[in-house]
Amino acid sequence: MIGPVIILVESQIPQNIGKTARAMLNCELRDLRLVRPLVDHCHRDARALAAGADEVLEQAKIFNSTGEAIADLHRVFSTSARHRDMVELQLTPKKAADFFVEMVQENHRIGVLFGPERAGLDNEDVALCEGNIFVPVNPEFSSLNLAQAVLLIAYEWYQAKVKFPEMTLKKGEASLASREELLGFLNQLEGELDLSGYFRADHKKPKMLRTIHNMFSRVPLTSQEVRTLRGIVSDLSDPHGEKARMTKRRLQKQEKETEI
Repeated sequence: MIGPVIILVESQIPQNIGKTARAMLNCELRDLRLVRPLVDHCHRDARALAAGADEVLEQAKIFNSTGEAIADLHRVFSTSARHRDMVELQLTPKKAADFFVEMVQENHRIGVLFGPERAGLDNEDVALCEGNIFVPVNPEFSSLNLAQAVLLIAYEWYQAKVKFPEMTLKKGEASLASREELLGFLNQLEGELDLSGYFRADHKKPKMLRTIHNMFSRVPLTSQEVRTLRGIVSDLSDPHGEKARMTKRRLQKQEKETEI
């Protein structure tokens, strides 16, 4: 899926161009266009801040006007936090990203314009766009670094395109405990609590058990974790160490038998 073209107008700082390239490649965007750049986009400072995204810098295209830079595109959006005396569609980065996915699926090529660091886009460039993407931040301090703005929009595009799950459990090679394993532990725990006299009032026992079951059921435990819990309960139920003494005597007996 071909993503939006990133177009920087009259960029002044090579480090920002480099950071823009890095942000783009983070989100699988490679088409960078520069309109009348005031610095060399392949300057060593730009390469240093690109942090390995040199291909984006080296393949960047240079244009003399914004009109030339967007000539082959179907849909173009500006980025600006300034209030202008113009009628324009306003979109957040997230809404714009969803819109971009729909347009790309219709084979429309999209471009996003970013203005110079010192003042942003002028009205003439904004007038070439069908909508403006604004980032809802502190209205009393809404100025973003150029590369930050690119990353925000590129990130939302990538999330909308790939549809990552919002939450996952990384468990490596461990397998989650089955309900049978968990219930086995809970039954063991209930039995030991009964023996210890934990349930002092019989009429409260059902509610207390529900609380314990609910507490452990909310946590996605692995099989190893359940086995560990069962071992802990077994040891805690032997406060005087009788099991440990029996184990020690058994090991000593085995050693003697081996010597013989």
